[in-house]
Amino acid sequence: MNTTQAQELQEALDAIRRRTINNIYFVACGGSKAIFEPVQYICDVESEKPSAVYTSNEFNYRQPKALGETSLVITCSHSGNTPETIDATKKAREAGALTICLSFKPESELWLAAEYGISYTWGPDSKPSQTNSPMLFRLVFGLLNILKPNEKYDRAMMELELLDDVVARNKAATLPAAKAYGIAYTREPLIYTMSSGECYGVAYSFAICLLMEMLWINSQSIHSGEYFHGPFEITDYDVPFIIILNSGKTRFLDERALDFARKFSDRVEVIDTASFDMHEISEDLRGYLAPLIAGVVLRQYADALAYHRGHPLSVRRYMWQMPY
Repeated sequence: MNTTQAQELQEALDAIRRRTINNIYFVACGGSKAIFEPVQYICDVESEKPSAVYTSNEFNYRQPKALGETSLVITCSHSGNTPETIDATKKAREAGALTICLSFKPESELWLAAEYGISYTWGPDSKPSQTNSPMLFRLVFGLLNILKPNEKYDRAMMELELLDDVVARNKAATLPAAKAYGIAYTREPLIYTMSSGECYGVAYSFAICLLMEMLWINSQSIHSGEYFHGPFEITDYDVPFIIILNSGKTRFLDERALDFARKFSDRVEVIDTASFDMHEISEDLRGYLAPLIAGVVLRQYADALAYHRGHPLSVRRYMWQMPY
């Protein structure tokens, strides 16, 4: 965390301390919404306060009845100009909720709509520990420590500062597999992703942002707990899956889905978060922080696919090209 980020985070946490918080809403769209899934999971496991993740316009059009002066609403937009998220932030603030936003663009319209803003860095030269998800994790662990102090949350804040080395080591360890995947699946028109628990958001993000938006590969993120309630019927020898095994409370769901998929498909790729080298991280925090590593690992898979397909991840057909 740089000095500016530390100050922004502290101001946001101080604001939380001054308020009574009875419920928490995470509101965003696309990839920004996806990064909320792991922290909402953490909130569910660690806190008695109810929390929920909303896509921004859903929040706008069916505003939760419980939204009010004891609500905390956390929003996120990379550009800071996502109209639906700006509107959601304004509506939450009008309802009396405490509003905190995350954005790559300080002083953006979203930044101005929220009471407090936390910035993050982005790009190939950015330190992983200063990007969007780690900054969000710091905010949430800080929030949990205010709601019910626990030394575990203090450790989490400190160990997030070690993330750069953990990311670098695991990127290097998984790069050969990512490169091989890019070659093997160069012409694949469809790839399903699957996970559960703290890693479901990673599967969701990879499907909608990397595969569909950036690579134009048909995809769907399947929750492992839902796989046997419909989706498993599409499993066949030539149907590709990327299955992310989480290392937390719902790992059994992922393992059960993997066992079945491997029986009937020859094209199953596994990202096992339990195999990540996270020795600097306390054992009771590794499951929570594993999505931060899984997301970076999967980005290498996307980079390899982009290279071998001759399709840069920056290319869009519709997004930013026309009104919508």
